[in-house]
Amino acid sequence: MTDSELRELLKRSPNDGHQELFHEYFPYVYTIVFRKLQNVASMEDVEECVSDVFAEIFRHYDTHSEYDGDLKGYISTIANRKAVDMFRILSRNQGNTISMDEIGEMDSGIDIVQNAEQSAQNRMVLQAVKDLGEPDTTIILQRYYFGYSSREIAKNLNLSAVAVRMRCSRALKQLRKKLEQSGITMEV
Repeated sequence: MTDSELRELLKRSPNDGHQELFHEYFPYVYTIVFRKLQNVASMEDVEECVSDVFAEIFRHYDTHSEYDGDLKGYISTIANRKAVDMFRILSRNQGNTISMDEIGEMDSGIDIVQNAEQSAQNRMVLQAVKDLGEPDTTIILQRYYFGYSSREIAKNLNLSAVAVRMRCSRALKQLRKKLEQSGITMEV
């Protein structure tokens, strides 16, 4: 559905328009929010932020204005701002506190050194994925983290499924080379 068709649907039937907007843009918003909050937020926090983004869009998007710009840009701006706000709140609240549950987990035989090494490795992989640049970063995340098909990714990014598969293949080759230089072997 094009932006103008969606705008018309929102004018005719706000409820149907909101549902269609949510359906069309949920993966896009989720990817933006997740990328900003992945290191500081729980999945519940990410989902809450995505809900806040759509609430903001539903409250403030004016279908009667003369603005005829890109709806995706508008949504992206709101998603980025909400995610940054949530990041700031969560970062400020993290501090140096530790819960009693976490102390109990420390005694439970978990190999803390191994967990720390795995965390460092995960950060290196994530940074290597981010270094691929857009849209390759989004393609890799949506394909291998969210499990989206090439067709779904293509729809989200306004590309063809063939282009998505080609970009994914090239990005994986670059990623594999970059990770091997860091001593990490990659299995896909």
